[in-house]
Amino acid sequence: GASVITSVTAQNTLEVTGIHDLPAEFITLQLDTVMRDLPIDAVKTGMLSNPAIIRAVSERLQTLGVEKLVVDQVMVAKGGAALLRKEAEAELIDKLLPLAYVVTPNLGEAEVLAGLPIRNVEEMEQAARRIHAKGSRHVVVKGGHLDGPPVDVFFDGRRFQYFEGERIETKSLHGTGCTFASAIAAELAKGAEVTEAVCRAKAYITTAIRLAEPIGHGFGPTHHFGALYRQAARY
Repeated sequence: GASVITSVTAQNTLEVTGIHDLPAEFITLQLDTVMRDLPIDAVKTGMLSNPAIIRAVSERLQTLGVEKLVVDQVMVAKGGAALLRKEAEAELIDKLLPLAYVVTPNLGEAEVLAGLPIRNVEEMEQAARRIHAKGSRHVVVKGGHLDGPPVDVFFDGRRFQYFEGERIETKSLHGTGCTFASAIAAELAKGAEVTEAVCRAKAYITTAIRLAEPIGHGFGPTHHFGALYRQAARY
């Protein structure tokens, strides 16, 4: 994996106390520099907090002809801090969604992207249809914020598929959406078909949540290496 930094935050498990966006031209320079050296099989976007950054990233990814783009439209931190400026929402919908191979909104994000309230699986399906109509080839509406067993709704423009999970009682949930989208991108880069990539990513993030150790006084991080450490311990 390689990274392009878009914003720097001052945060802990309780709160985000500050956000500093990098200049759009410097973000583009990072992206160009990475792409010039490494073969890129998939790209995942995360926090793109202002219109200038979204425009710069969208235009460059289009120029570079990136096909496997996973868009994780980060809007709000786990503690409630806004990570996407209100004026950037239209830019995200108009510029970035049409480039997305997969988009992975949670319920709150899906409500913004689709323009409707979501209270059940049927409304998740309706939101997925609307988001797909805005240009994304595949949509995964994540249902973790609904009551009951969590279910994610996948839509490819023709059919729905449902990825059910288990409810794990923990506060180690920081970065779950980012991790899930990154895992999808990694599986696509490895050659997996899209529904298989989503299935593997779902299993990965579930294990990362289950094996997480409590850290801090708020929402601690998931354990990205939990499964690897558990396997290593057997030997």
